[in-house]
Amino acid sequence: MKLLFPTAATLFAATASAHYTFPALVANGATTQQWQYVRKTTNYQSNGPVTDVTSNQIRCYELSPGTAAPQTMTVKAGDTVGFTAQTSISHPGPLMFYLAKVPSGKTAATFDGSGQVWFKIYEQGAQISSAGMTWASQGAAKVTVPIPKSLPSGDYLFRVEHIGLHSASSAGGAQFYISCAQLTVTDGGSGSPGPLVSFPGAYKASDPGIQINIYYPIPKSYTCPGPKVWTG
Repeated sequence: MKLLFPTAATLFAATASAHYTFPALVANGATTQQWQYVRKTTNYQSNGPVTDVTSNQIRCYELSPGTAAPQTMTVKAGDTVGFTAQTSISHPGPLMFYLAKVPSGKTAATFDGSGQVWFKIYEQGAQISSAGMTWASQGAAKVTVPIPKSLPSGDYLFRVEHIGLHSASSAGGAQFYISCAQLTVTDGGSGSPGPLVSFPGAYKASDPGIQINIYYPIPKSYTCPGPKVWTG
């Protein structure tokens, strides 16, 4: 019998294909060009994750920190926005969306997202049964969320985050897949988004929603990391 062993290139390709990126913005059902409104991420070719929650790359995972996307998308408060997943979300884990209000004197294209400016607008955790944990986003090729109608008008960074928990039983095993898009929101309201957090800073590697064995024993509950969701 002839045994065939995979080459390093084959192993790399198989690993990369199991990972994913969020390269294109979706706005009201229309999908834009890749990296047109989304800042190009470090993993745009490798598809590999961020694993260090203390790294600046946990913020927007930019190829070059603070480098803007070519364009900023204008949407209305209440519109549905999101990202494509290339090729799909293949790992089990939670999905979250954050926004950061751009401070006075900057635009969505010139703001790097630093400081205590991020607030969560959506989180999707696990469904748990005697058979195990299931995740609604796993297998999705597109994920979207409505912008709260009470969100004040202005420029924002819009952040998607999916955490792969398949190897998260030890600290540093969770895999973070992140992208940030540039938005100008119009027709907004008078809400006061919060609580506000910073990236890095919002997470610890030991947070129970980050360091967890999702397989055995089957967890009785799951709590997404980070702040509570602001609903407007």
